[in-house]
Parts: sequence; C-alpha cells; structure tokens
Amino acid sequence: MMAAHYPFTAIVGQEEMKRALLIVAIDPAVGGVLVFGDRGTGKSTAVRALAALLPPMRTMAGCRWGCDPAEPQAFCAECRGRGATRRGRGKLVAVPMVDLPLGATEDRVVGALDLERALAHGERAFEPGLLARAHRGFLYIDEVNLLDDHLVDLLLDVAASGENVVEREGISVRHPARFVLIGSGNPEEGELRPQLLDRFGLSVEVRTPETLAERVTVMRRHEAFTRDPGAFAAAWAAEEARLRDEIVAARARLGAIDVPETTLEHVARLCMRLGTDGLRGELTLLRAARALAALEGKMICDESHVAAVATPALRHRLRRNPLDETLATIKVERAVAALMAS
Repeated sequence: MMAAHYPFTAIVGQEEMKRALLIVAIDPAVGGVLVFGDRGTGKSTAVRALAALLPPMRTMAGCRWGCDPAEPQAFCAECRGRGATRRGRGKLVAVPMVDLPLGATEDRVVGALDLERALAHGERAFEPGLLARAHRGFLYIDEVNLLDDHLVDLLLDVAASGENVVEREGISVRHPARFVLIGSGNPEEGELRPQLLDRFGLSVEVRTPETLAERVTVMRRHEAFTRDPGAFAAAWAAEEARLRDEIVAARARLGAIDVPETTLEHVARLCMRLGTDGLRGELTLLRAARALAALEGKMICDESHVAAVATPALRHRLRRNPLDETLATIKVERAVAALMAS
C-alpha cells in the first residue's frame, strides 16, 4: 500500500512558495525554485506534496531514462533505435521527486559502472544515477547552499545542456536529464554561489507563521495527519483533485496565452528600473507571469500577473551593493508599485 503524502492543499500559509511551485509545475522552463527561510516551515513537505499531487506522466515502455512518447525529437539513443512503430507506446508513472543528499558522491549523482554485473558477468554496464531518475521530474536539494562545489559545477553543466554525459571506465553514456531544480536552505548558514543562484528561476522566502490562528491550524492538521494519514489525505482528496485539474488545464492553455506589447514593455521597464544583469530576469518574469495567467484561467497575461510574480522572479537577480542595506524584496516591491502607479 502506497504511503499517504501530506496534501499540498492542506499546507497552511506560505502562499508565495506554493504559487512558485505551481508555476514551475505548469511551465518547467521557468526554471527551478529556491526556497530560503526558517527551519520547520514546510519547505520539503511542500515539494513532496506537489510531486504527489501532479498527474502521472507517460514514458516510453522499457526506457530507463523515462523518455516522453510525445517528444520523439528528445528521445534517447535507445528509444530512437526501437523504431517508429513503438514510439506511440508508453506507460504511466508517477512524477519523480529525487533527493540529492549533500554527501552524495559524483558517481551516485551522474551514474557509474554497474559493479555487480561487472563482477558477476564480466559485462561493462552503466548504472543510472540520481540525474537519470529525476528526468522530467524534480531534483530536490535540502541545504543547497552547503552543496559541494564540484557538485554545483556538475549541476550547472547539466542544467544548461539538459543532458548528462558520462565517460569513464570504458563506458560512454549520454542521456537526457531535464528536471526542475528545487533547493531549500537557511541563508544564515551560508550564501549560494552566484552561478547556481542564477539558475533558479524563482526565489521565495518562507517565514514561521506569525498569527495565532495559523499556528493553531498547523498543529491541528499535523496532529490529524500523524494520527491517521490515510483518513487525512482522503478528507483533502476533493481539493487535491480540483487543483490537479487546474494544473492540467493550465498546461493545456499555456501555449495560447496572449502577451500584449504593453505587458512586454512593462516587464522590460521593471527590469531596467531595478538594473538586473542580463536578460534572464525578463525572460523568467515573462514565463512566470504567463504561467500564473494560465493557472488563473485567463487568456491574456497582463501587468497584474507580472506584479504578482515580480518579487520571486527578480529578488535574487539584483546587483549587490554593500553600502545599500535595503532588502532586495523591498526594492522589487517599491519598483513594482512605482511602475504600476505611473
């Protein structure tokens, strides 16, 4: 019997985090989500709950990389070799949610020689790593700011190319590795390398609930889930199904969302006002706003959607000035307010 997951819709508060996770579930091209904040605020719970909430995905039967039958142009070499007659076949599997431990070795992450087969049968075979398991799903790193530098470099290469290439011990393997990178951590324990920080599409902050009502609700729901996870999940099943349907509909609607010229100019003006480096900020902000419009059932992405996602899309892209102690969040909020008022 499959263990019950804490329902995504039962998470109390943390609206910015939940919205960011839904946005990347609708459009993974937005990039990953960086969740920084206090311990014990439901960061890992939310990520696992989202993966459990999403509808199953279809993969090529027998493919160890999980290729999508609907995207033959992205097939691995094994699936391409099976021929066109089998391309429509597939099976439904749960969306993968893979944990990358801080102490993981490079072989465990990228894959390595299958020692058991090598010793037992004398065969050189490749044992897929965590990147292969995370393909088309989520790769979650808790305490991402403490990740070893060599693993950071590895993730940057794979995130940029969408491929994992392994050449060692007489084996050469190349396989697709496209995933949504989710990182969480406490900023007091160290900063994130700028190169990796830039790879996260959205950056959100979580805080310990400050109101009595929220704290009481958190405790009540936690106790109910701990006492009987199955019954608690069943009580929230209707809400989970409703949100799942909204995600499916948003994905189908995404490509038809109209983005007027005025919205494009609004995005560009905001990034110019904030002085963000490069164009990644504009592109991420635009994608996130469009995904939010799709989630809301709208067919036009307007300035209100841009304003709603501007802070998580831009707060981690501002140029740092040691003499300016104004928080990045406040800077973005002020720039959005000024632009909306103009």
